[in-house]
Amino acid sequence: MDFAFTDDQQNIREAVLKLCAQFSDDYWLERDRDEVFPRDFHTAMAEAGWLGIAMPEAVGGAGLGITEAAIMMQAVAEAGGGMTAASAVHGPVFSMQPVILFGTQEQQKRMIPPILTGEHTMCFAVTEPNTGLDTTKLKTRAEKVEGGYRITGEKIWISVAQAANKMMILARTTPLDQVKKKTEGLSLFYTDFDRSKIEARVIHKIGRHSVDSNMLFISDLFVPEEDRIGGEGDGFKIILHGLNPERILLAAEAIGIGRAAVRRSARYARERIVFDRPIGMNQGIQHPLAKCWAQLEAANLMVMKAAQLFDQRQECGVEANAGKYLAGEFGFEACHTAMLSMGGMGLAQEYHVERYVREAAILRTVPVSPHMILNFIAEKVLELPRSY
Repeated sequence: MDFAFTDDQQNIREAVLKLCAQFSDDYWLERDRDEVFPRDFHTAMAEAGWLGIAMPEAVGGAGLGITEAAIMMQAVAEAGGGMTAASAVHGPVFSMQPVILFGTQEQQKRMIPPILTGEHTMCFAVTEPNTGLDTTKLKTRAEKVEGGYRITGEKIWISVAQAANKMMILARTTPLDQVKKKTEGLSLFYTDFDRSKIEARVIHKIGRHSVDSNMLFISDLFVPEEDRIGGEGDGFKIILHGLNPERILLAAEAIGIGRAAVRRSARYARERIVFDRPIGMNQGIQHPLAKCWAQLEAANLMVMKAAQLFDQRQECGVEANAGKYLAGEFGFEACHTAMLSMGGMGLAQEYHVERYVREAAILRTVPVSPHMILNFIAEKVLELPRSY
């Protein structure tokens, strides 16, 4: 049992922090205000080779694991860019896993390298307005036609759709009433984001403004057969392989944001003088921040345990969900506590903590709410009856 990073892992963390230092807190505040995708940051990460950290060397990646990816994403968030910086790049880190696991060699060589170099930008379209987490009831339809499929339907909460030129999309190729099991009949495609057939309508949200969230309206989108990933009808099974890595990486980001908030608040507490003494001398300031530090470090242990289990090809669903729950809750508490500790200045944009609070609120909620995670743990660990 070893809780320390290896030398290589520590080098990854330090190198990513050094790169991210080129993008100041003020840069991220400006992106929050102008809602422009941070293309220069995305390009810098691509040129440094970080987008391919968990991709095989055969397609231009580094051939490392989700553990190293989590270390990288945590550093990105912790450096000050928060969820905005992380969201600008974490799609390529794990969203192309279906192509690696189920795609042909031709698909891997065609689809993955342009994502890793930054030439292509992708979005992942699964969720729909009226289904939520009940993925088997997706209504977006992919009808078989000569040479491929025609897709029609709606998707919601699709990130980066304003900037994307590629899309991973899950659609139903066999109607639900014609399959033996409800998990059958869904197929996964990776194809062009054809704006003549797709309307991407921005959803204005609480934070992470420069990395857009969207509702998609898809009408008669032609997808060539060679853009289908895996067998027809196997899409649900394929996307399940990406759920745990997604939870692990988002949890790592939540911890990174929490650490950034605690660090900034502690510095403020050392410098802010009231009644001829720094407010950091007051236990009413010290104890809440110290508690948040401890909570974040404890959550991080669970997240890294889940990442290691995943890389060892062991079952990690419970650990990945528990890590996401702890990181989401404690990351948000750390940001909120930091804001309260700074008093009125915690509300000022120039001190950045209020931005962390807004972004941590998103990570507390997505891609799965804390309530659904507790349902999962109650069923899988405590063997209680399924509640949904």
